[in-house]
Amino acid sequence: MTWISEPFTAAFLLRALIGGLLVAAVCGVVGTWVVLRGLAFLGEAMAHGMLPGVATAALLGLPPVAGAAVSAVVMTAGVSLVSRRGRLSHDTSIGLLFVGMLALGVIIVSSSRSFATDLTAILFGDILAIRPADLVGLAIALLVTVGVAVAFHRPFVALAFDRRVAQTMGLRPRLAHAMLVGLVTLAVVASYSAVGTLLVVALLLGPAVAAAHWARRIPLIMLLATGFGGLAVLLGLLLSWYGDTAAGASIAACSILLATASWGARALVGRLRRPTDRHPGHPGHPDDHLTEPTHLESAPCTDSSDRPSDQAAPARPTTGSRAPHGQRSLSAPSH
Repeated sequence: MTWISEPFTAAFLLRALIGGLLVAAVCGVVGTWVVLRGLAFLGEAMAHGMLPGVATAALLGLPPVAGAAVSAVVMTAGVSLVSRRGRLSHDTSIGLLFVGMLALGVIIVSSSRSFATDLTAILFGDILAIRPADLVGLAIALLVTVGVAVAFHRPFVALAFDRRVAQTMGLRPRLAHAMLVGLVTLAVVASYSAVGTLLVVALLLGPAVAAAHWARRIPLIMLLATGFGGLAVLLGLLLSWYGDTAAGASIAACSILLATASWGARALVGRLRRPTDRHPGHPGHPDDHLTEPTHLESAPCTDSSDRPSDQAAPARPTTGSRAPHGQRSLSAPSH
């Protein structure tokens, strides 16, 4: 197993692993709610909407994460303002601001000939360049994420079912929705350094989708999603080390592959369990047509001569005719 541990003897790769695990924990918690609430488009828009802030911060010599945070806050405020004051749907508001912010970012990048920041690092991240100060920031982001998720667990659950139910229960759905959008923003900004603006949604969706196939309780889904995300980080870094590929893209690809593998494994387990969970006589068993008519065989056989002459034998339904209501045709038992 030295091929797993040997790469992490390098200090920069060990920091990348620790940072990736912290990002996986943040995205595991937030991604569960993103999947349950159907907020994937919001996460994608937030990721793309960070480009103007990141580009501006790089031009001014400021930390890119600070610019990403400013852009995400502007994006969040803009979505809330347009959806409340305007007559546009929530998705339409997100789409308009998403395209506008992305276009503004491209204009900022293209208008400066002295743009020294690698655009690939902005779009796809540079997890191998994580510094100790970045690890402290990720740890703080994880603590804030877990704290908000625990404090607003009941409002988030009620909001996932029905906003009116949450309002009736006095759980303040508007505040809960704002906090959930804030968590998505925090997760996107925290994940930016690892996988960039384009691939951050892979860590939000992939591990949560993979975990949802094996659990139904929300806390358990979050734990499994964190585990799947951590595994994606480990496999992605190993793939980057031995295959000489981009680390951020490798992590994102591994998270999607894990989600696909989880779906396939769950489908296989369901197929293997289905025949054993059903026994002859159980509804839906393939051999139901062999056991179902046995009550007809146990009934005493009566001849037409035993019937009173004034009673006619009931007509037996023939093939192609419909049986009376409540009576099944014996020629073609249903499965």
